[in-house]
Amino acid sequence: MLLHLPDLLTSDEVAHAQHLLKEAPWTDGRKGTGELARQVKNNEQLDHEGDIARSIRELVLRGLDRNTTFFSAALPKKVFPPRVNRYGGDSNFYGNHIDGAIRYMPGNGQRLRTDVSCTVFLNDPEDYDGGELTIADTYGEKTVKLPAGHAVLYPGTSLHQVKPVTRGHRIACFFWIESLVRSDEQRRMLYELDMNLLAMRRRHGDSEETTALTGVYHNMLRMWADT
Repeated sequence: MLLHLPDLLTSDEVAHAQHLLKEAPWTDGRKGTGELARQVKNNEQLDHEGDIARSIRELVLRGLDRNTTFFSAALPKKVFPPRVNRYGGDSNFYGNHIDGAIRYMPGNGQRLRTDVSCTVFLNDPEDYDGGELTIADTYGEKTVKLPAGHAVLYPGTSLHQVKPVTRGHRIACFFWIESLVRSDEQRRMLYELDMNLLAMRRRHGDSEETTALTGVYHNMLRMWADT
């Protein structure tokens, strides 16, 4: 499931992040990556332990905490600490790849399965040419290029790339989620059921039918969830 999360960050949060990024010390994004990734990756990243990266990470995590659609769609069990990257100039693309299945959490080394990938855009499409996030699924390629503060969720199993940036810079935050429900298909069914239940309640109020369907939702989640 590919899902757009509009306004994950407020306009004030976007402005604050952009102000911080004016003084950002960018480094080669290929540092610490594996041999296969280095063959297709050519971008820049912030030191994830630096002050600017920490501040932006906190903004994004607060945005996730208040976003009910994110919780319904991702059903997060663990969230990898968000990181910040930049594309432009001589470091302007990331070719087709699939993210590694397992990441290690900084600090404690705890393993995280990358069920869901997320990109939060930190500047607007008008700031750069190219730089589209292109995600392949069973229905073909989907191209994503969103306003600052908006995010996209997509399966970690997806083949994807960032097309070359030919003008300006594309700046974004990226991270992964280990979901309570490993299967993308099962997460999609739970999300669609949840969204339709909310719509039914808004339109008609609570009823015996919505109560029964809520029970179905939780029983499906109970059957599929890995806690």
